[in-house]
Amino acid sequence: MANIILTGGNQGIGYFMAEKFLQNGDCVAVLDLENDNLRELKKEYPGRLLDCICDMRDAGGVVETVNRIAASFHIIDIAIHNACRCTFDSMADTADEIYQEVFDVNYFGALRLSRAVLPHMRAQHCGRVVFTSSSVGVMGFANISPYASSKGAVEALAKCLSLEYEKEGITFHILHPPLTRTKSSAPFPFPAEYKADPKTVGYGLAENINGKGFVICHSFLQKVQTELCYLFSLRMGRLMSGKMAALSGREGNT
Repeated sequence: MANIILTGGNQGIGYFMAEKFLQNGDCVAVLDLENDNLRELKKEYPGRLLDCICDMRDAGGVVETVNRIAASFHIIDIAIHNACRCTFDSMADTADEIYQEVFDVNYFGALRLSRAVLPHMRAQHCGRVVFTSSSVGVMGFANISPYASSKGAVEALAKCLSLEYEKEGITFHILHPPLTRTKSSAPFPFPAEYKADPKTVGYGLAENINGKGFVICHSFLQKVQTELCYLFSLRMGRLMSGKMAALSGREGNT
């Protein structure tokens, strides 16, 4: 049984990760701006789910919330930053403030969670910190540069902290889910049938959360696709951006 902190777990992939962790006997503390979808899970798993209203843009609030969770759990085995902000528009039509908002949640949220949990993990000489990334943060993608840039920064942060804390028994990892049918991806102009099922993805990531590799995926096929993105980043970015443009054009003509 593990004690897990998960940000962005009220809906989508995060919700199903939390559900699977609970099914596996773990204790989970979810940090999110809302907790309405967690009520039934709290009833089903009494005493093992903490639903914490917390804004990942508030550094003091994150530390306070994590300290309360640590006092309840005593040990924090895994901390996952899954909360995200995503926008869809060209750079020319995106103000600097939007880039800052996206980075505040996606990148600085990951940094704030790390700062909050690391004192506890260092005291216990072990722990695992995991950031949700995206293939677009590796290969690039048209009209999504705030989100993709933040995910690229998250990748670099995880690598740097992995090197800094490897001698203290604390490891850092990256989750790479596919494009999934979630609220945040709804404006993404891919047809719904090209988006993965959030339950399948969330359950798969939860089952693989203790994987030894730096990159964690929900399936073998996603692992292969992610490796291709790392190996052929710009080529994959051009391929997928072109595919999106073709599909969008086809959708508009039907």
